[in-house]
Amino acid sequence: TEADTESEKIIIETIKAKFSEHSILAEESGLNNGNSQSKWIIDPLDGTTNFTHQLGLFAVSIAFASNGIVKVGVVFNPVSGELFTAIKDSGATLNGRRIKVSKVNTVSESLLITGFPYNHKKIIKALMSRFSNCLRASQGVRRLGSAALDLCFVSCGRFDGFWEQNLNPWDTAAGALIAQEAGATITDFSNMPFDIYQKEILATNGKIHQEMLSLLELKDTL
Repeated sequence: TEADTESEKIIIETIKAKFSEHSILAEESGLNNGNSQSKWIIDPLDGTTNFTHQLGLFAVSIAFASNGIVKVGVVFNPVSGELFTAIKDSGATLNGRRIKVSKVNTVSESLLITGFPYNHKKIIKALMSRFSNCLRASQGVRRLGSAALDLCFVSCGRFDGFWEQNLNPWDTAAGALIAQEAGATITDFSNMPFDIYQKEILATNGKIHQEMLSLLELKDTL
């Protein structure tokens, strides 16, 4: 949308004015100045469909990475005024207050959150199998439409676990750092360490992680 483009333009201009030599990876314009080891990863409007339908669940997501490691993450919802931030090894905050993941011990006690990619029709069987498994096992599953906010809501304990597939770096870079700094366990669906360039993510409070991995495993009969 025009809002995505204009938001990204303002963010990039602001960064370049201060750090002209840094690389920028943004959803709308792709990679700029790709040789630098200092990289900004930007989603100017995560939750575009919500925005176009006047549903106030969308956010600006900005991360800064140095030598491939995300060091800073910021996610801001301009409707709610909630600003989630994290600095690597320094914890995570919501509007300046320290946040932590929930202490729920089992999936049966958990409220989960997921997302469906734009190309969901191509992988509908896998999506529905995982969704069905988690819905049966948990207190409930929500789908809000912004991966960045989903990760932040796990970070502050509103949800106990989040999973999604077919994601891009700008979807998860800031939110994943915020979640990790709030105490979340984050891997892919095979329990391999998470990397922002992977396409799938499982983020939980840690206590339900193994149980969630089992629920996300696709059976041969699919």
